[in-house]
Amino acid sequence: MTEAKQWVSVARLVRPQGRRGEVLAEILTDFPERFRELREAFLDRGKHALPLPITIEQSWLHKGRVVLKFANVDSIAAAEELRGAEVVIPAEQRIALGPDEVFIGDLIGCRVVDLNQPDHPAIGAIRDVIQQEKTADMLVVTGSDGAEHWVPFARAYLVRLDLPGRCVEMKLPAGLLEVNAPLNEEERRAQKEEAPLE
Repeated sequence: MTEAKQWVSVARLVRPQGRRGEVLAEILTDFPERFRELREAFLDRGKHALPLPITIEQSWLHKGRVVLKFANVDSIAAAEELRGAEVVIPAEQRIALGPDEVFIGDLIGCRVVDLNQPDHPAIGAIRDVIQQEKTADMLVVTGSDGAEHWVPFARAYLVRLDLPGRCVEMKLPAGLLEVNAPLNEEERRAQKEEAPLE
């Protein structure tokens, strides 16, 4: 039995853009410059079907998104049929990262364990990563009880990143989870009421 190929999404098709079959797409890669060279990719329409090969004839960045022109897609109607599909590539074609870098998609679903706690309990699984420019990215971690925690993905706290084992081991300062907890509905309402009028 052959191992299933792993796919990585680089764009999600949003809507037709232009009259000749061009499609506007949301960029799902940290390396938008890769579209300049990307000519052969695959189209994933979901529904448990295998992605199909597709040729990218042209591409250009447009207002934070990318416009893609596929071979044999030459009308607005044909482009409309692609709405919601994802452009994917085989995982082995991902851009190589530096030694201290990791793909966000590889973190999603990993358990976060706090080694500073007795018995090293899992805080929960990573649901999302909030990227920030001037401070550490935040891991959005959902516990088994449904509670959400925001954990800074900082080198100072990271002990070991075990991607094959789907585990992120950290040593978190006491009280950090409480300080970084997202506001509940009541706290959001109170914050709004206290905000000065403009």
